Amino acid sequence: MAINGIIRFATCGSTCLSIDFIMTRFDLGIILLSTMFFMFLVGVISYRLTRGTVLSKDGYFLAGRGLSAWFIAGSLLLTNLSAEQLIGLNGSAYGYNLSSMAWEVTAAFSTICMAFFFLPRYLAGGFTTLPQFLSDRFDDDVRKLSVILFILGYGLVTIPSVLYSGSIAVLQLFNVPELLNVSYEHSLFFTILIIGGIGSMYAVFGGLRAVAVSDTLNGIGLLIIGLMVPLLGLSLLGEGSVAVGLRIVLTENTHKLNAIGSPSDPTPFPTLFTGMVFENLFYWCSNQYVIQRTLGAKSLAEGQKGVLFSGFFKVLVPFLMMFPGLIAFHLYGPSEPGAGLASIDLAYPQLVTDVLPVYAMGFFLAVLLGAVFSSFNSLLNSAATLFCLDIYLPYKNRRGGTSVSDSDVIRTAKYASLVIALFSFIVAPLLQYAPEGLWQVIRRFTGFYNIPIIAIVLVGFFAKQVPALGPKLVIGFHIITYGLIKFVFHDLIDLHFLHLYAILFIIEISLMLLIGRLCPRKHISERDPSLSPVSLRSWRFALPCSLSLVSLVVALYVLLSPIGLVGETQLLFWPINISLIFLNLIVWSGFLRKHLWE
Repeated sequence: MAINGIIRFATCGSTCLSIDFIMTRFDLGIILLSTMFFMFLVGVISYRLTRGTVLSKDGYFLAGRGLSAWFIAGSLLLTNLSAEQLIGLNGSAYGYNLSSMAWEVTAAFSTICMAFFFLPRYLAGGFTTLPQFLSDRFDDDVRKLSVILFILGYGLVTIPSVLYSGSIAVLQLFNVPELLNVSYEHSLFFTILIIGGIGSMYAVFGGLRAVAVSDTLNGIGLLIIGLMVPLLGLSLLGEGSVAVGLRIVLTENTHKLNAIGSPSDPTPFPTLFTGMVFENLFYWCSNQYVIQRTLGAKSLAEGQKGVLFSGFFKVLVPFLMMFPGLIAFHLYGPSEPGAGLASIDLAYPQLVTDVLPVYAMGFFLAVLLGAVFSSFNSLLNSAATLFCLDIYLPYKNRRGGTSVSDSDVIRTAKYASLVIALFSFIVAPLLQYAPEGLWQVIRRFTGFYNIPIIAIVLVGFFAKQVPALGPKLVIGFHIITYGLIKFVFHDLIDLHFLHLYAILFIIEISLMLLIGRLCPRKHISERDPSLSPVSLRSWRFALPCSLSLVSLVVALYVLLSPIGLVGETQLLFWPINISLIFLNLIVWSGFLRKHLWE
């Protein structure tokens, strides 16, 4: 779940915005019945495909190390995409332009890094959690510090924010307070409880494989809805003609198509080359609840295919989750006072209610809830994994005595999941009282742990001489420095938070390298790759696939820029794209010829 700087949900209690949508009790009944049918179908299929797979630790936490590429890609996709993307990205396109697509599209580079540099090392060590790698590379104290950072971040911010944003989306789409004739606060708490309760069942009782299977099924539904809404929206805009609607979007108000963000846009273009690089590296390469499904890959090749396929899906996000916002702009007008919609966050809900028939709304609601469930239960499963494998088991082992059975560990994980879920039910409704909005809460508090974690992991990989003292000092330095900048001197330091991430990253890397130079690690041991629980043979088409992925990202930015659809002159448009096509043809033909002849 990449939680980005484009979330502007209404958070002011009874003043929460809603769309004009008249719904009869009969319509509501159809929607609820169809929603329950689709959710029941996903649950039954997930159950049938995961029976008997949670009897061991590896089965519960890593799906028995048997996940194939499609389940990895599907789970990564839906874990990353949730209600805040559906509402927030489309709202950003409606109110500004396509600059916020950077959060999704540039993640493709991080999936390539994961496939080639991070995943082979994780699988070679047979690690179940990232803190386990940090313990192996540094010491157990670094492991404890990282677990504390992760669990506090998940429990206090990330899990509650997923529940809250998903509930807000449902409230906005269906005007639940009016339908149920209850207050906004009560309807919010009720919606959070329902979403959290159902989502918890996958994580608590099914383990990672149930999460991955349900994610993949819901991901298919998300792609279907993602295609239906813009196509029906274009038809509405073109008065029955998709082609006419598309022509309007591509030729009128073309400044809305610009992906090159200015300083006044939500995502300025220079940030793509500073803090966003490290934020994406953290999220896709070291964030436990994202990488856990790749750690469960049946082989390195399957894991590489899974993360690279998810990278291709990320390139599609602007078309599925931002194009509807552009359509809404042409349908409803600009987001200015007295014109258009009351809030940019209503762009997607209003378009959905205008183009989807009642019988399809249930499917849409099921997909929306499935996306929320995915992020929620993935976080819940990962938090329980961290607690059991990095706190509970080491504690039991230090006490000595008989070894802890797998059934005891799984039972403890289920209890931990329930406790974390119940805690999130309490915290999530409190986010409505955040004075600066949900995104401000997320942005401020995730900054406490994302940059030091990725900095420590990179140093752990590539600077073997750095001792455990380095990460410990960096964690303390980052928490104090970041806390002072964001909470004490925030009025004096006018710096985009992504630029701040980059500055802190460079300082912390330099600090660890300096410590490694002054106090080098004395004993350096390497794990034997032959002890890996899975095959470490790389996917033979990983390199050309990565080239194609990078080419798509470059081509997309060229298309959505002043030298593409935005400008009046496109002198460089065709030369750049033709060069990319020829480069891919040459590389792919060479790889295919080599491997077909083998």
